Amino acid sequence: MSAPARPGLSACIITFNEADRIADCLASLAFCDEIVVVDSGSTDGTAERAASLGARVLTRPFDGYRRQKDFAVQQARHDWVLCLDADERVTPDLRAAIEAAREAGFGAAAGYRFARATEYFGAFLRHGNAYPDRVLRLFDRRRGGWRGEREIHEHVSVDGPVRRLAGDLEHRAYRSLADQLRRLERYAQLMAEHDHARGRRARLSNLIVNPFWRFVRGYLLRAGFRDGWRGLIYAWVEANYVRQKFIKLWLLGHGQRIV
Repeated sequence: MSAPARPGLSACIITFNEADRIADCLASLAFCDEIVVVDSGSTDGTAERAASLGARVLTRPFDGYRRQKDFAVQQARHDWVLCLDADERVTPDLRAAIEAAREAGFGAAAGYRFARATEYFGAFLRHGNAYPDRVLRLFDRRRGGWRGEREIHEHVSVDGPVRRLAGDLEHRAYRSLADQLRRLERYAQLMAEHDHARGRRARLSNLIVNPFWRFVRGYLLRAGFRDGWRGLIYAWVEANYVRQKFIKLWLLGHGQRIV
């Protein structure tokens, strides 16, 4: 019996002002047949840097994370796609696992999940809510993609079996604590607006119970404390994100402005 055909593989990335990080991301994707970058109007030379490194760069106004990523997938030349953010890197172990699955024709799977490790103040978190944080980023676009209506905390879903791959996807998410706090404040606003538009309402108890549970679950039940002071700060900041989200949702439910 002949070996299965080796499928083509496209990498898809969306960017905005990532000139300082895009090169490392693209270097980790050198094994892909093509790299598609969809830029939403960077002013720091991101698009030019990506193009100089061999990526096919397209420009599209940003209208939501899910829509932008779905657009990138649709521009790919191959049906099997690997989606990354500019602050992510494929590690050598994960690359080896992807290439082994690819040599086998990706089997009967419609997609693959793998762990994502977040770098936090100079070290990778290995416990708590931060790890293994398995994400579905390698998939057959004929059987799934960036579906749904939610534009924040977007995710891929596929029709068919999903398998796991060994190795980590490195996530170098935050340039500083200030960067993290700014991002989470924006995410809290977007999630509150999304939930409010779909009829969800917050109770005052949500402002206390939900952040407390997020901290306990991540720091104690999932052993975030094993990451030392980094695990404590991460769990506390994450709990504060939940608090902000419910405060904003409560205010929206009572006719108040949040911006």
